[in-house]
Order: sequence, then structure tokens, then C-alpha cells
Amino acid sequence: MNPSDDELFRRAAAGESDSVAKLLLVYGPQVRARLTINPRWRAALDVEDVMQVTYLEAFLRISQIKKLDAATLVAWLTRVAQNNLRDAVKELERDKRPNPRRRIVTDDSVMALAELVGTTSSTGSRHVARKEAQRALEVAIDKLPAIYQKVVRLCDLSGKSPQEVAATLGRSVGAVKMIRSRAHDRLRELLGSPSRLFSTR
Repeated sequence: MNPSDDELFRRAAAGESDSVAKLLLVYGPQVRARLTINPRWRAALDVEDVMQVTYLEAFLRISQIKKLDAATLVAWLTRVAQNNLRDAVKELERDKRPNPRRRIVTDDSVMALAELVGTTSSTGSRHVARKEAQRALEVAIDKLPAIYQKVVRLCDLSGKSPQEVAATLGRSVGAVKMIRSRAHDRLRELLGSPSRLFSTR
């Protein structure tokens, strides 16, 4: 590795987007080659879906790697990609659809989303200030990457099925399920404990 490579890794580890993008162009294909999708799921999910979400997660999380080099980056990206693939398949197997009776809701959708990402508690939920909860969730959702925001708003707040969202966004059902799973992870991080979302009276 030459000094310019060292500098590229250093800048990427500091979160510099251009450097991250350059590293993904070089090392992403190695990760892509390691992914295999069961033929059963290929109509609903492809490797490009997995890699798109993996690249987005790389931009969001690469600064969490303490010592960044080629081997570490490839190993980390492979783990992220495999986790994305696993979660997408798990969701496809579950094939959950929202209950149509819960689609035309506002505050109830917010509470359902809060419960889904694990930011409610049995005590807190009895004393929920719905407007505060809605405001906190909206702020958190606004901090998500644009595609994560769209999927959360369509699936969780508007009550659309993954199939409907996939058609709206021009993505596969598997991609929508994977993006939604990662978006929920980010919301958990942003919202933290139930006490940050709910206030007791």
C-alpha cells in the first residue's frame, strides 16, 4: 500500500464522503462476489439491492471502524452485506402486511412505529403525550437518509404494504424490506430510551 492509499483510508475513516466512495468502488466488487441469493428469493431481491443498502450503511457507519485498512474494510462490508441479506430474507419469509384497518391513522401509526422500534415501555405508554411522541419521531425520521425516510413514511406511517412501496419507489420488495429494517435500526439509535420519546404525567 502506498502513502496515498493510507491517506485515503484515513480520510474515509474520518467520514469524508469522496474517500468512502473511492474505497467502495475499489472494494465493493469483492464483497458483491461473496453474496449468493437463494433462487427462491431472486424474484423479490437481487445482489444489487443488497449492495445499495450496504453502500449507504458504509457512508453512515464507516467512522465507527477504529483501524481502517483494506482487509478490515472488506471484512466489515461483507458482514454488513450479509446482515442486510439475512434480514431481507427473514422479512420476505415473514411476508408481513399491515392490517388494512390500521392504514388510515396518524397518532396510532406513530405509536405503532414507536413500539416497533422498541422505544415504548409498558409504563411510559400509559402516560404517552402523543404530540410529543409524534414530534420526536418526526425529528428522528428527518435525520434518516432520504430513501430510509421514504420507506418509513410509506410503510409505517401511511400503512402501505412493502409490495405497494416497492411499486411506488421502483424497487424490489426485498429491497424495501431491507431498507425498512435498517431504517428501524437507525431510529432506535436516534431515539434511544423510551424516556426520550415519552413523557410521564
